[in-house]
Amino acid sequence: MASEEAGGSPRRSRRESEGRARGQDKYSVLLPTYNERENLPLIVWLLVKSFSESGINYEIIIIDDGSPDGTRDIAEQLEKIYGSDKILLRPREKKLGLGTAYIHGMKHATGNYIIIMDADLSHHPKFIPEFIRKQKEGNFDIVSGTRYKGNGGVYGWDLKRKIIRLYRKEVLQKLIEKCVSKGYVFQMEMIVRARQLNYTIGEVPISFVDRVYGESKLGGNEIVSFLKGLLTLFATT
Repeated sequence: MASEEAGGSPRRSRRESEGRARGQDKYSVLLPTYNERENLPLIVWLLVKSFSESGINYEIIIIDDGSPDGTRDIAEQLEKIYGSDKILLRPREKKLGLGTAYIHGMKHATGNYIIIMDADLSHHPKFIPEFIRKQKEGNFDIVSGTRYKGNGGVYGWDLKRKIIRLYRKEVLQKLIEKCVSKGYVFQMEMIVRARQLNYTIGEVPISFVDRVYGESKLGGNEIVSFLKGLLTLFATT
């Protein structure tokens, strides 16, 4: 695993070159998980269906943070079902934060575009082809989902919901270098930094749906920390 993290894995290089040889854009989905054994098979199936029907070249990188509910076992089964070229399990030993999960996932991504989303089905993968179309239409550096425009809706959505985004890989790498937040405020900081660096941002209206199974990963104390992190971020930028 150490050689893969260093970016020198022959398998990783082969996957990367195969995608480039066809002259086709490749999309790497970073899917951090913690206690998502019920949701994971469904979100992966929906992602595969959406990408396959749209003829999109993709890979799904599952970053499980030592889930005690057996999420990793489910991810291993999905890797066998869909193939290790499409589903890549890259686990960590314990819960280390959302920001570091994306950093970890980026080390293994071979796509030239990165999509970050949650495994709890708060965003339906059917919107991803719209993100891709929007990016190509405006040649945007980033495309973000929004519930404030067009036909976007919200069902059970609240402050705890995270946001689906598409990034050029090199843009996400630069933003990660600039960001200091490691928790749930990480995504908000990235968009603030992106505006500071004058990256172009497109928006797609999407519907947000509350968790299908289980409870939100954010507890009361984490929500307070999230709010404090936002205040700190906007006070210092």
